[in-house]
Amino acid sequence: MNKFNKRYYHTPSEFFKDLTTIMQHRKKIRSMMKGDLLSDAFRERIMMAVTEVNGCRYCSYAHAKMALKAGISEDEIAHLADGVFEHCPPEEVPALFYAQHWAETNACPDEDARQKVLEVYGPEKTQAIELAMRMIRIGNLMGNTGDYILFRISFGRWGNDQASKQD
Repeated sequence: MNKFNKRYYHTPSEFFKDLTTIMQHRKKIRSMMKGDLLSDAFRERIMMAVTEVNGCRYCSYAHAKMALKAGISEDEIAHLADGVFEHCPPEEVPALFYAQHWAETNACPDEDARQKVLEVYGPEKTQAIELAMRMIRIGNLMGNTGDYILFRISFGRWGNDQASKQD
């Protein structure tokens, strides 16, 4: 049987920790979604960077469509889906590398990495970046958790699109 190879919630407490963070910052999220601190395109780039690490097929599709709507080219979207940021605006690249690192470390980044982002963007914009990352993490891990359940009940036949590509 193939191994399930995507990040997912292992315990309800992991999910509730993320959800609590989101609930505590609802007003700031509303402001972020209006484009007050992050443009729609910048937010979508961040979300795609996190999604690329977490491997959620549902979020990859949805955020590629949203990125197009935000004015990001198909070429740049393809690069983002591969974790490549060379076609992104240079002023956004530090945040994208941080988002990638943040996702790779399961939302526990090195303090030095976070400090560099704070120096570049300041506390308010850094918090908006981290909220965008937390929001997409919830979506990614929920989608992947659903896939994990499918994978388990189907004895590995469903829910693991990466494993099926290897067969």
